[in-house]
Amino acid sequence: MHDTPSETRRVRLSCEEADILLDNLAAHYRLFAPVRLPGRGRFSDQDAIRYAEVHTVHEIEHARRSHFSPKEILFPVSQTLFYLMDDALQEPQDDPRDMLVFLRACDIHGIARLDDIFLNNGPEPEPYYARRRARIKLALLECRHSLDEHCFCVAMGTNRTDAYAMAVRCDEGQLLVEVRDDDLRPALPASAAPADFTPEFPTADPQPVVVPDADRLQSAIRDHGFFAHPMWADYAKRCIACGRCNTHCMTCSCFTAYDIAYTEQPNAGERRRVWASCHIDRFTDMAGGHAFRDENGSRMRFKTMHKIHDFYQRFGRHMCVGCGRCDASCPEYISFATCISAISRVLEER
Repeated sequence: MHDTPSETRRVRLSCEEADILLDNLAAHYRLFAPVRLPGRGRFSDQDAIRYAEVHTVHEIEHARRSHFSPKEILFPVSQTLFYLMDDALQEPQDDPRDMLVFLRACDIHGIARLDDIFLNNGPEPEPYYARRRARIKLALLECRHSLDEHCFCVAMGTNRTDAYAMAVRCDEGQLLVEVRDDDLRPALPASAAPADFTPEFPTADPQPVVVPDADRLQSAIRDHGFFAHPMWADYAKRCIACGRCNTHCMTCSCFTAYDIAYTEQPNAGERRRVWASCHIDRFTDMAGGHAFRDENGSRMRFKTMHKIHDFYQRFGRHMCVGCGRCDASCPEYISFATCISAISRVLEER
């Protein structure tokens, strides 16, 4: 789709007009958004909110954050990289259609972190991620305030963004839409009424989170035995190494690869990429039976330092985007936001 004007369009749509918009977009894009899955939540009487393909505006969950992050659209939980057939190698056919993904501001920042890891972290971009990333446009799901008590995006500086092609706000049964992308603008229904709409963003977290100063943290790591601080002992007692904080996180990107042989076809198989996690057993296993970070507290320390120190040293911004999914998903009620503030207190005591 192409359009001559370059100005941003801001309109108000009824539910019927919003569905027309989605129908028009669906002619060119697969549409992904958070949806409510009844009875599939953490407990038997709870709903789950996860990303799925949508076709109507009523399917989109506007008021709650998804329990699972949208990163699986770009970086699937399990992904076949190629098939082996005798001496031939064949890559699987991926859906060639472009995608439009509806995201919160923190998750848009999260995709920027994944871009750093997969596209900007070496001499060549990672090809499987790069192919999907090139086919994706981002639509902002407005958060005018924090969605629940676990959010801390303001502290991490990820509460605001302008890196979107389209923005939407659900407003009293209608949809306010801002379209900035020339390719998306023709999808607006002709009956759309102009509106004065500019996305708003949270300005305060439910609970204050103090992010440690990068220079002081680096100094503590190098000069003061910070890794041996007693604060990590608490996590050794409480963490059960389930890995939910990693798998729910928007920016965790570790994976492992498996070669799978077919029993009925000994000359055929596949290589599959599967999510891995620094909190889960065997992540650091090495040849000869050696393993690092067997203690759960050391795994928490490793993850924390990666999120707020190592990544920052390389890319100039924190890996954590403050979405709060780790805090919301932990069965032991361990708070990563509290851990960040605890580090700041430890540095102040030195």
